[in-house]
Amino acid sequence: MTCEGAADAARLREAERITEALIFASAMPVSEAYIRDRIADGIDVRAMMLRLREDYAGRGVNLVQVDDAWAFRTAADLSFIIRRDEHEVRKLSRAALEVLSIVAYHQPVTRAEIEDIRGVQTSKGTLDVLMEAGWVRFRGRRRTPGRPVTLGTTRDFLDHFGLEELRDLPGLEELKGAGLLTGRIPANFAMPSPVMSDELTEDEDPITQLDLEELGLLAPTGAPD
Repeated sequence: MTCEGAADAARLREAERITEALIFASAMPVSEAYIRDRIADGIDVRAMMLRLREDYAGRGVNLVQVDDAWAFRTAADLSFIIRRDEHEVRKLSRAALEVLSIVAYHQPVTRAEIEDIRGVQTSKGTLDVLMEAGWVRFRGRRRTPGRPVTLGTTRDFLDHFGLEELRDLPGLEELKGAGLLTGRIPANFAMPSPVMSDELTEDEDPITQLDLEELGLLAPTGAPD
């Protein structure tokens, strides 16, 4: 190996060590952009991450991709050994599972559209449970009369359900097998394709501070004394 090749290998190994430390120390998945800003220039971050993922395959801890970010997770076949002294998110009701499925596949979607798909009203409590779990979020406001809020899933949703990205969502047969779709499905029924990006669509406006106050997520900012 030439001196230049040895130097490149050393730079790459140091970048891998930094990356491992960043991911290990973070409670949340770490984005590739964040990693890129903290390692030497000229290193192909995606190629490095794929190599690291292969290195960790078969170990007790795996390196997994979550959207455009990465995290260490216990190997799936060893998860039964782990005992966590923490409160688990309460078991979701069937209504919450239905709403979560609709948001995942139809996002961006409004509450009225969810109710139209389900054929019944959706209680605020059902949406609150999904938001408290960190799986559903407010995306924006639809550019239609009334400016309804649009909903979408979060990175935590992908992480919890072991998905790298939304296109990894289960298909029709898998949903039927899980009992999330009944057997009385129209012959022309097809699974929708969710929006893959966090960016707003053409018919969505961003949520402002006034919107958050209206939704009860921020205390109104009164005039100074």
